[in-house]
Amino acid sequence: MQRTCKKARVVAFGCQMNERDAETIAGLLAACGYEVTPLESQEGDERTVPDLVVFITCCVRENAENRALGNVAEMKRLKERNPGMIIGIAGCMVQQEGIREHIVKRMPWVDLVFGTHNIHNLPALLSRVEMGERVIEVLEAPDEMVEDLPAIRAYRHKAFVNITFGCDNYCTYCIVPYVRGRERSRAVDDILSEIRQLVADGCREVTLLGQNVNAYGKGLPPLPDGTQPNFATLLRAVNEIDGLHRIRFTTSHPRDFTSEMIEAIAGSQRVCRHLHLPLQAGSDRVLARMGRGYTLHRYLELLREVRESMPDVAITTDLMVGFPGETEEDFQCTLKAVEAARFDAAFTFVYSPRRGTRAADMPDQVDEDVKGDRIRRLIEVVNNVAGSVNQELVGTVQEVMVDGLSERDPSMMAGKTRQNKTVHWPARPGLEPGQLVNVMIQQAGAFTLRGVES
Repeated sequence: MQRTCKKARVVAFGCQMNERDAETIAGLLAACGYEVTPLESQEGDERTVPDLVVFITCCVRENAENRALGNVAEMKRLKERNPGMIIGIAGCMVQQEGIREHIVKRMPWVDLVFGTHNIHNLPALLSRVEMGERVIEVLEAPDEMVEDLPAIRAYRHKAFVNITFGCDNYCTYCIVPYVRGRERSRAVDDILSEIRQLVADGCREVTLLGQNVNAYGKGLPPLPDGTQPNFATLLRAVNEIDGLHRIRFTTSHPRDFTSEMIEAIAGSQRVCRHLHLPLQAGSDRVLARMGRGYTLHRYLELLREVRESMPDVAITTDLMVGFPGETEEDFQCTLKAVEAARFDAAFTFVYSPRRGTRAADMPDQVDEDVKGDRIRRLIEVVNNVAGSVNQELVGTVQEVMVDGLSERDPSMMAGKTRQNKTVHWPARPGLEPGQLVNVMIQQAGAFTLRGVES
């Protein structure tokens, strides 16, 4: 049977920024005449093979990089059986010259390579590929900020909205400033216009995205009243949009988290009571070597200030083990910090050197076996604390936004509280994504809550 429409698939690795980029790439492909569908790989059935696959890569950690390269390598056999198929690679990984050269030289089945700064040029790049050219085009810095690009949103009831791009912090372990560029902020009116349109299309929750949302407003002109836009003023403006139920944001840098921001969050009824504040380590010595710009004492003082203003807030974090020079004493400081902070959840990582960062050249790199032992011990403490925090919710009634049926158990619904906790409860007809329901919590674990509608 002859196809009537070209099919494409977009595969994203890594953070929410990449997920949002995937939506834009899907929208651009649709505008080019592609039907963006899930990949179906039934052996020998050529009708299920897409005409185009684009991988959006991540290089923040070695594991994400290896997963992306592994997936691209698996495309070789598929391309051999389907020589007309187009394979593209985008995202942060290809912003690194060494990785880009590896792809160009060692992966000849890849037809298109483009970076984080020229996604808007995809239609023109793809046209060249369709004419038979192998296209490698990666900009080292953004030439412009393009608004109003098409997008195919992953969900109707919730959406990611970029507010900043890039990062100026240059933490010693982090590759992001080198691959995403310097900090740039979108105009307030452009952000508000996008959110209003999303709400008109049925969206009920937005997540404001940036590598460091606290930096929002840098480089923007003053507002009509003469004040300089910042993240607090943006939150207040988004909070005024009728029809929007919930506002989330990620990620915030603890060093830049101001009292004005706390006041704006506490005073905005639509802003969810959930803050993600990456601590990274509990040792002041390690934090200084990381270039984080705060001490553990200052971080815990920030948590105290936040919780005084919002007693129902949930605080999550990022924690890293095995940073160069980390001793057992340093690691014990991290374990104690988890217990002192009483995090609702934590994303835990093993340090992996990123070429081009200062930490990659530091002496005293930690042995891999030691890293493995420490990450296991850290996860145990994190889960114990999270389970204890969640146990306090048993017997309470929580407002939950419906996401849909649970992927693991279709007899149960799944959704999120305002504190971003996942809740499961018995499914019933008539519940649609985006609806708000009250759930009485009956059971609590480290990762999820279970209950019944009340």
